[in-house]
Amino acid sequence: MAELNFYCSASQGFNFKKDEQVVVGHLLTCKIGDQKLEADISVTDPEDNKKDVNVVGVMTNVSWAGGYAQPIILDCQVSNKNKVSIYDLTLKSLSNTNLTFAFNIYNYDPADKKYFKCFHTDGKDLNALVLKSGGDLVIRIATDASSEVESPKNFSFTLGAMPLEQSSEQQVFVATSVKNKTVMRWGVPMK
Repeated sequence: MAELNFYCSASQGFNFKKDEQVVVGHLLTCKIGDQKLEADISVTDPEDNKKDVNVVGVMTNVSWAGGYAQPIILDCQVSNKNKVSIYDLTLKSLSNTNLTFAFNIYNYDPADKKYFKCFHTDGKDLNALVLKSGGDLVIRIATDASSEVESPKNFSFTLGAMPLEQSSEQQVFVATSVKNKTVMRWGVPMK
């Protein structure tokens, strides 16, 4: 499987313009240990630009090497309230590294002239652990506000997710157009 790497426009994510066709993404849910982040950013739904949705974060990048045991790395912009929650987590010795999260990445299909979900969790939370790299957890939050989009005030957040061994297989969904869709496995099911 080829690596998936989606660079998302924070500007388009926060201030959606229907005549721009760039990749956008949303972190729908995120719970780290016992700390559930709030879906407190209102953005336009790319598939129905007359509808708003509340999200935890506006994505700037998501990457996955494609293997069922390989991590998903998420980069997004979060609110000041979520920045404080994440920062508090990073100050502690995080003993509970359980993680649940869901996301949607959207691309534009020029043939069908509409946005579609090109990489997503189908609205379901994935179960994971916060990724550890070189002995450190991959969870970072900026203390200074982003300058790319100044209003609402937002902060860069990076989170690495390692699939959690569980009883059932987890799925992620990949599409190259409105019509071409694939379901892929993420995680190693226990026997």
